[in-house]
Amino acid sequence: MDLAIIPKNSREELRLTVDDFKGVQLVNLRVWFKAEDGEMRPSRKGVAFKRALLPDVLAALQAAQQGGEA
Repeated sequence: MDLAIIPKNSREELRLTVDDFKGVQLVNLRVWFKAEDGEMRPSRKGVAFKRALLPDVLAALQAAQQGGEA
């Protein structure tokens, strides 16, 4: 399920999704790119992690936004 699509530049975007992989919910933040045929495709650039880690990731991102440490 796509939760967010954030334009990165004219050829790339960041997509945040929640997916189920072998019974485990994963949060996936991946760079998608425009292929030669004009379709958007996922790249290898990105990260996926168990949804249970989301509170720690959010705390770290908030600390980054404030310029400090988690």
